[in-house]
Amino acid sequence: MRSTETTRFSKAYQVRTEIEAILDELATDDPVPSERELAGRFGVARETVRQALRELLVAGRIRRRGRGTVVSRPKLVQPLSLRSYTEGAISQGRVPGRILVTWADEPADEDTADALALAPQTPVMHLERVLLADGERIGLESTYLPLHRFAHLYADYDPTTSLYAAIRRSGTALARASERVETVLATPREAGLLECTTALPVLLLHRRSVDAAGEPVERVRSLYRGDRVAFDTVLTDAG
Repeated sequence: MRSTETTRFSKAYQVRTEIEAILDELATDDPVPSERELAGRFGVARETVRQALRELLVAGRIRRRGRGTVVSRPKLVQPLSLRSYTEGAISQGRVPGRILVTWADEPADEDTADALALAPQTPVMHLERVLLADGERIGLESTYLPLHRFAHLYADYDPTTSLYAAIRRSGTALARASERVETVLATPREAGLLECTTALPVLLLHRRSVDAAGEPVERVRSLYRGDRVAFDTVLTDAG
């Protein structure tokens, strides 16, 4: 059994390599040959082709469109920095966008209260938005802000635009942030908002930002589709 499984995955890897060579000759949004066509071309079972296509889907080389599959655009590479999502997308020639899901006051749970140096149940502003790149859903961002500092945003902020720009305009400068990244599977609600399946790995980012005085500004929980987004950072020798 183990030998059979090893052979099957070895064939899937070989087929994936062959399909990648085909993709290299195609342009973004070009249709990918069907499972039946690829299986016939490579002389393998359709399940072997299906496994290879699943891996390419997760890798972001292809994406579903209707009942077919097309070549994907390159992943959006976001810097792990205090730059906003908007700045990162624009720098790569992409058009950023946002869909508002939630914008309301709510009592801070223990984790949020601790991150924002508040007493539990203190009202905070919760802003939840779907992040877009060229109209495609790539992320889901939940931001929690101290209400006593940012209640004015309800009157003068457009939630489809950059929050960091609005915070800067209000006189607050983000000075430092801590961030943790891990891989998880989306819940059914999250997958629905991201228009993906619950089987697709997503990148979960936890961020806590403070201003120059060390006062907490935000707690952020962001989910990014692993097939559409990658992250990079610059490391220096602290020694």
